Amino acid sequence: MTTERAAEPTAGRCRDIAHVGAAELRTAEPDLTADFFVSLLGMERVAAAGDSVYLHSWDDYENFTVKVTGASTSGIGRTWLRAGSQDALARRVAAIQAAGLGGGWSDGECGIGPVYLFRDPDQHDFGIYFQTEWYQPPAGQWPALKNQAAKYPGRGATVRRLDHVNYLAADVPAAAGFLGGVLGAQLTEQIVQDDGVPTAVWYHVSDKSYDLVYTADWTGSTGRLHHLAFACDQRDEILRAADAFLEAGIHIETGPHKHAIQQTFFLYVWEPGGNRIELCNAGARLVLAPDWRPISWSLAERAKGQAWGLQTIDTFHTHGTPPV
Repeated sequence: MTTERAAEPTAGRCRDIAHVGAAELRTAEPDLTADFFVSLLGMERVAAAGDSVYLHSWDDYENFTVKVTGASTSGIGRTWLRAGSQDALARRVAAIQAAGLGGGWSDGECGIGPVYLFRDPDQHDFGIYFQTEWYQPPAGQWPALKNQAAKYPGRGATVRRLDHVNYLAADVPAAAGFLGGVLGAQLTEQIVQDDGVPTAVWYHVSDKSYDLVYTADWTGSTGRLHHLAFACDQRDEILRAADAFLEAGIHIETGPHKHAIQQTFFLYVWEPGGNRIELCNAGARLVLAPDWRPISWSLAERAKGQAWGLQTIDTFHTHGTPPV
C-alpha cells in the first residue's frame, strides 16, 4: 500500500494529559459483562457502588481500569483522563471551559480525587483529574515482582491495561479539533476522503502511537462507541483468548489479524452486553518524534483490506453501541 504523509508536522503533544485512565461501559447485562472481564480478560473486581462494579487489570497502577454500569442499553459512559500534574490539570480545564464544553467539578469516584467533567463536541462524557490512589493488592495477594501492580492472573487474555478508546462521531473534523486544540493531543494517522476531509483520526497523548480514536458514525448519531481496546503482552495471549471466547460462546467479529493502520495485531469480539471489545498487541510501536508527520490513508487504500489482506467485515462499519 502507498501512503502519504502530511506536508508539515502537526503540533506536538503538550503532554498535559499523561494517559487514558479508565473507561465506563454501560450494559443491559451487567453480571454477564462483568464476568466477561473477570473470566475471559483476567481482571479482578475491586469495588461496587449502586449499579456499577469496578474492575482492575493486573498491571494498572490505578485503582480501576473499567467501570461496568447496569443500564437500559449498551454504550460508552465516562472516559477518565489523568493529567500530568496539578498545573497541567488547571491548563486543560481552562481550555475546556474556553471551548464551552465544561460541566463542572465532581468528587467521589473510586480512588480518584476531584474530577472536572466535560463533553466532547459529539456528546461523549469525559472527566479529567490528577489526584489518584495507587492500587494496593489485598493482603496475601502481592505480586512476586514488586514492580508490577498485582499478581499476573494467568486467566483468559490476561490483559495488562486499557490501551485506547475508539468513539463514533457524527462530525470527525470537529472531534479532531477537540483532540488537538482542547486536549493538546497529536495526530498520528488518519483516513481522508478524496476532498481531504478526515473520516477517522488517531491521536496520542502518550508515547504510544494512539490513545483516542474517532471514526465517522454512518448513522449520523452522536455519543456512540466503536470499541474499547485492551493491551496484551504477546500475540499468543490473543490467540489463546480466541479459543477461550469460542468455548464461552462469545461472538468473535473479526481477527486475529494485523491492521494496516497503526500495525496493531487485533481480535474483535462483542461482550455479552453488545459492546465491541478489542484485544491488541500494540506496545512495540511508539511515536517518539516530537515533529511526527501524520500518515494519511485514502479510501481506496483502505478498501484493499488489512495488512495481510483480510477484508474488513461489514459489521465493523455498521455496529456501534448503543444500537441505532
